[in-house]
Amino acid sequence: MVARISELASWRNLDRALGPDCLRIASYNIHRCRGTDGRTNPARIARVIEETGCDTIGLQEVDSRSDGRHDSRQLDFLARECGMQAVAAHTIVRHESEYGNALLTRRPILDVRRHELSYGRCEPRGALEVDLDVAGKVVRVIVTHLGLRPAERRFQVQRMLRVLHDVPLHQAVLVLGDINEWLPLSRPLRWLHGLLGHTPGERSFPSRFPLFALDRVWVRPRHALLAFGVHRSETARAASDHLPVKALVSSAESPPAP
Repeated sequence: MVARISELASWRNLDRALGPDCLRIASYNIHRCRGTDGRTNPARIARVIEETGCDTIGLQEVDSRSDGRHDSRQLDFLARECGMQAVAAHTIVRHESEYGNALLTRRPILDVRRHELSYGRCEPRGALEVDLDVAGKVVRVIVTHLGLRPAERRFQVQRMLRVLHDVPLHQAVLVLGDINEWLPLSRPLRWLHGLLGHTPGERSFPSRFPLFALDRVWVRPRHALLAFGVHRSETARAASDHLPVKALVSSAESPPAP
């Protein structure tokens, strides 16, 4: 049974009860740091990341252009403000900007791979795959942002399933991101649930009045997912059109719950 973070006394209390073998991870579509008030404010996104209490954050819609107020690009700014390492996986590159997925983490980075998920003439998409050292265990994290069209998402999930089939069964793997899928019986969700186990879905979009569970975290083995929830705060509601989702994931070897 996965604990819902909102039902616990507090994230901090749970965090204190768990050791360094527990990965504190989140997925957050930052909408190019453009908030629901129309303002582009990377510092506000950095505050939300700090609020989550996570040591690893998968980001979508990261625009690396300078925002006009800071002399560094958005991803560099967020990494510096949050005291994290940044790994980028740009899917759109133009002369003035780069745009796509990224990972911020305080964990040691062991390896990085990038996968092409683009479909036809649709907006380019991809997946970022990063191996992290979590208390001496290798944990594989895949960050992605799927497309807007059903056929596009089916194609992209099939490509991701081929990548996941190459991950050894003994190795912990997490898939997180903006899946752009809200129908519980849709084929992309059923395919991912079938391979990785059913993941909780909580409404995270739009941030002011959440209606759709677009942002997800899958964990294999399934029993390693200890807690899951949506991070709700006034700052998070204003910072992006998505709320971040976060999870506590154990990397310790333990038998599944009966």
